[in-house]
Amino acid sequence: MAHFGFFAFRWERFGRTLSSCREATEPSPLRVMVHTVLNVMGLVFSLLAATAWAGHSEPASPPLELLAEYPVEGMVGGNLSGLARCGDSWWAVSDREDERIYRLVAEDNEWRAVAEEFSAPSPPDAGLPSFLVLAAKARGILTGQLDLEGISCDDSGTRYLVSESYAAVLKLAVDGSSTWLDLPSSMVAAAREAGLLQRVNALYEGVAVSADGTRLWLAAERQGRGILRVDLDGDGSCAAGCILLAEDKLIRPPPALGPDTRPADFSALALYGDRLFTLERLAHRVCRRDPDSGALERCWSYADAALAESRRYESPYGLAEALWLDDSGVWIGVDNNDLVRVDGEARPTVWHFAAPPGGWLEGVP
Repeated sequence: MAHFGFFAFRWERFGRTLSSCREATEPSPLRVMVHTVLNVMGLVFSLLAATAWAGHSEPASPPLELLAEYPVEGMVGGNLSGLARCGDSWWAVSDREDERIYRLVAEDNEWRAVAEEFSAPSPPDAGLPSFLVLAAKARGILTGQLDLEGISCDDSGTRYLVSESYAAVLKLAVDGSSTWLDLPSSMVAAAREAGLLQRVNALYEGVAVSADGTRLWLAAERQGRGILRVDLDGDGSCAAGCILLAEDKLIRPPPALGPDTRPADFSALALYGDRLFTLERLAHRVCRRDPDSGALERCWSYADAALAESRRYESPYGLAEALWLDDSGVWIGVDNNDLVRVDGEARPTVWHFAAPPGGWLEGVP
């Protein structure tokens, strides 16, 4: 692709030079013919460059239709960083609070957060380098020590909370008791070897669990970003490969956020049907992926609604960090991080979008 673009540029430049010479002298038939050939060749190279670029671009992301938005009242620390529906109840976590999750209750045009407190045992040693652990503890003085960044549920109603600071997952039972999952001891080392979990505040950012509670997916946030899977009823190793996807790339955000490229990210995970869905915060899109490989299948954009003038924040990045889907639509939660929208709304918000016309699983093999 780059080579085609380079040649197209050089042919065009050569043609302009020849044109300037022609203005100074009477054109000969030979000069006219050469000039015409060069122009045609430049056009051909330009078309080849465009074709090569199109071949390397990702599929278009059709826009999602916003049905409603719900400010969330009553989260003590704000910062809605995870969202899930367990049975008939909505649950949310905040990355600033280590001792409570919230049940969200619909009231008119807003949701009210009702706290459920718990006490987590000391986090396990996941094998993170000491500099990441110490940096997380320092950040925790101002935020939560656990830095809870996601929540998911199995069919029994058990909640699974992912701690970014400790690269660990807390299992919170219906009766309020809690234990840390015994994740494979080699998983963090394998992830770091693949280029994941390299930076402070860029570790696990999303979690999803299968309905029967036997399979768990984790999202590594950025620089690099990735998807990991653990078989909770397995032998506790990564022999089958816990790392499904690892990539470190720059992307352009929607035009409203400026032209500069920034690191691609994952900020939440959700399961629907037999597919895994990722919330891609900077790109402002929800994407469907193969749960066994992490391969991208389709994406849908929520940028039009999120970046409407009245909903804008003074931030060059996206702020969506929570995701949940069903047959009818998708719910996306915004961690506004104390920022105030243009319209004055200062609370965390949940957006409800309609499912695409063909449904979330259209085109699945």
